[in-house]
Amino acid sequence: MSRLSLSPRQLGAIAVGLALAAGAVACGPKSGDSAAKGSDSTPHRGGTLYVLNNQPQNNFDPARLYTSGGGNVPSLVYRTLTTRARADGAAGNKVVPDLATDTGEPSKDATVWTYHLKDGLKYQDGTAITTADIKYDIERSFAAELSGGAPYLRDWLVGAQDYQGPYKDPKGLSSIETPDAKTIVFHLRKSEGDFPLLATQTSFAPVPKAKDTGTKYAEHPVSSGPYEVVSNQNNGEHIVLRRNPNWSQATDDQRRAYPDTIDVQSGLDQAVINQRLSAGVGKDADAVTTDTNLGPAELAKITGDKALSSRVGTGHFGYTDYIAFNPKVKPFDNIKVREAVAYAVDRTTVIDADGGSSLAEPATSFLPDQAAFNGGTSSDPFPAGAGGDPAKARELLKEAGYPNGLTVTLTHDTNKGGEEGPEVATAVQEALKKAGITVKLDGLEHNAFDDKVYSVKTEPGMFLAGWGADWPSGGPFLGPIFDGRQIVEDGYNFNSSQLNDPAVNSEIDSIDKITDLAAAAKRWGALDQKIGEQALTVPLVHPVYKRLYGKDIRNVVISDWTGVLDISQVAVK
Repeated sequence: MSRLSLSPRQLGAIAVGLALAAGAVACGPKSGDSAAKGSDSTPHRGGTLYVLNNQPQNNFDPARLYTSGGGNVPSLVYRTLTTRARADGAAGNKVVPDLATDTGEPSKDATVWTYHLKDGLKYQDGTAITTADIKYDIERSFAAELSGGAPYLRDWLVGAQDYQGPYKDPKGLSSIETPDAKTIVFHLRKSEGDFPLLATQTSFAPVPKAKDTGTKYAEHPVSSGPYEVVSNQNNGEHIVLRRNPNWSQATDDQRRAYPDTIDVQSGLDQAVINQRLSAGVGKDADAVTTDTNLGPAELAKITGDKALSSRVGTGHFGYTDYIAFNPKVKPFDNIKVREAVAYAVDRTTVIDADGGSSLAEPATSFLPDQAAFNGGTSSDPFPAGAGGDPAKARELLKEAGYPNGLTVTLTHDTNKGGEEGPEVATAVQEALKKAGITVKLDGLEHNAFDDKVYSVKTEPGMFLAGWGADWPSGGPFLGPIFDGRQIVEDGYNFNSSQLNDPAVNSEIDSIDKITDLAAAAKRWGALDQKIGEQALTVPLVHPVYKRLYGKDIRNVVISDWTGVLDISQVAVK
């Protein structure tokens, strides 16, 4: 996933200055703990769940949604060929069947994937869901009128590079075959063992061609999930969902669908959201948020209130904040200098700048330290402890020809509170000073920052960056950042080191052929360790998300796949 499309701060920007009750204990049970669900923890059917969000669920069309994120609001309406397991923590990183009978049947080289639909699948109007409908929605996602969705299929499908969608080319994509109403076959340009993970995205939801209203489809989409859209006002600012009478739990073992109605209101101030959730008055007792985090100030106040502390859910998401190097800029062409920076970094102060240990965890490898990404193979090629090792850094600088230290520039975003912002930049500056490295800070406004650091023509020698995954695998992490064939000369380039190592490229291709995701994860972990030894980046932290939920909310589930509360599991008291 491009860091431009969804950063952890966009997943839930920190709200500051909230007036909450002051007080005592550390931030209560994590999601899934029985105490976090109240004394009556048994989930019941019925009632209305209220979702209070800051960011609107814009373009509520399965072809236009980048993922089925937004706290899984889209996945209440759109089922896909596969989906993520609706389970807490790491257990939620597993891909499972949804509309399909399994997670896919690959060819030997993983260039052809075949799926069969379950029996008894119906839309909200009672008509049968067919594979032709899934093929049609995928083709819709190529239409310029419905831009915004994930870009992978244009690159992965045979003959899709110049396809303009069914409105201009009704013949469709020959690389997607539907030999019968329950079978769909995908032909890929290259091996992709991650295809079942991609098939969780909403472009794999069915859309009946006869019901397609183009750019207006988001207003009254045809539901394949447990809820149908009653109203969609102001392009996702207020969405009301009610039960789909033709959805069957017998065909869907993931979504619990406890409430009768789900009312999603967006565009709210973040401090107001947390204030309403903490007070829990009236309807707000039955409310959650999927995009508004608690910041350090809020957490400090909440810790004094045992009741509030028990209503804080903890989420993790595959994301890494790091220092990026451009080895084409001196002195970062010298690996000893890059290693010195890696040893000098004080991750404790970076964590403090990010809001403290409740909101960030130290990162020593580029891949998140989760089995789905690295197969349980964590690495630390430059072990310096939590506070850094300035003595080792000075030793390396001397070996690099800088016995008296050196002066460098660190480019950062001026957006306060961001992972690339001035607080983190200052923490890095202070840590490197102890190792004899004088850091000049170059702060740029957000758009100017992106334009500079993600262009091979203007990319500085050292800057702050972050990267997250569209699904839990090493592929969407290591590919865009270290595959030399993904270097973009004229446009946004994320391979900041401009690494084009044939051995790395070849290993990426080899892992892409592996359809056993657990085995692939171990290989991704080993590749991460190998690349990490080149000191092309300095991993800093993995963010953590803390979110309040209403006092009458039951069955809180937060998976590591999304890091947000899964409203397909929630019940109200």
